[in-house]
Amino acid sequence: MLDFSSLLLAAALSGICLSVTMFAIWCTAPRAGFVLTVACGILVLVGHVVLFWRYTREPDPLLCQIVLALLSLGFMIICLSAMQYLGVPGYRRAVLPTLTAMTVCAAVTSLGLDGIGFIVTYATVTALLSAIGIMFWINGSHDRRILLVVSFLSGTCALSFALCSVVLLVQGQWTLSAAPDNWAERLNSVVAVACMTGLGALTLSLHHLQAQIELKAETLTDPLTGLMNRRGLTSLYGERTFGPFMAIAMFDLDHFKKTNDIYGHPVGDRVLCRFASVIRKYARTGVDAFRLGGEEFAIVMSRMTEERAHDLASKIGVAFGTEIVATQHGPLRSTVSGGIGFGGGDGASLDEVLAEADAALYAAKRAGRNCVIGRNRKGKADPVGPALRSA
Repeated sequence: MLDFSSLLLAAALSGICLSVTMFAIWCTAPRAGFVLTVACGILVLVGHVVLFWRYTREPDPLLCQIVLALLSLGFMIICLSAMQYLGVPGYRRAVLPTLTAMTVCAAVTSLGLDGIGFIVTYATVTALLSAIGIMFWINGSHDRRILLVVSFLSGTCALSFALCSVVLLVQGQWTLSAAPDNWAERLNSVVAVACMTGLGALTLSLHHLQAQIELKAETLTDPLTGLMNRRGLTSLYGERTFGPFMAIAMFDLDHFKKTNDIYGHPVGDRVLCRFASVIRKYARTGVDAFRLGGEEFAIVMSRMTEERAHDLASKIGVAFGTEIVATQHGPLRSTVSGGIGFGGGDGASLDEVLAEADAALYAAKRAGRNCVIGRNRKGKADPVGPALRSA
């Protein structure tokens, strides 16, 4: 026979250790807000377990209400942490139904129907745990193995609480006047301890995974403009073969050194950000934008003919030519030169297409700047798209 008190003690100790560990992690990484939320939720559940242990020894109507409220509140907070981690909006979808259920539970319990109070609470917890499992199953986009285990543990724990509710319903125990004690309750104690311990350990894994993703994003992103950097370009396209419907357009801001010398580097940074904003407006499915360094940018175009590639690059040049940056010396209007390199029927590497785009860019500079020139695989001006003036 399982010792019910020992199970509760094990749950409380496990919860305390997990919450302390998570608080320590959050102190070293405050950006991981979901870890703090999980820690708070587990502490609330520890409070529930301690008070429930006391309730099993000294039943009291007020203590019963507190115990049930803490159980619903704890799992609601854990559900909110899952939404926080996954970026699921609309916290009220979890908060309002839970608070409503807690109010109903308090009302029926105050009338002496504590059995119904337990049923309502168990149903609420089942719904919250099921929601966690479904959210991780649907919205998870990182390491599917970890997310599927989270879904499995949440579903298993939800099932154990559902069984507790069903047993009370089947037995018609509307009034208990004491803590429920049946096979489902004992099974739930074992499952809840195991699942919550597992979920706590997986929370640490998810934190580590999120930190890795954020670090990778930072290494692939230009901090000034928010565009991907040269490393991001290599990461996405370094192993790709550029076919006839792929192209790279390289852009270089005209006389940018003079802009920095006359107006200062802060103004120069604003010009760079303004051009990045223009590129971002034209980025869509099949078009990725990058800042390669300094005043040099690039876009990779997929599923696009040479004519459309010329048209898109020229539109970017025209749009940037209309941008005005206010400075202490008056309004500043800048221009950009562009060169396009194309893939081919026999395929081309990233370096080959970049070299062609770079050669076309220098041709645009020699042609007087403020224009876009395409270049074919043989290094000659593309007859399909001659030099296109941006303004």
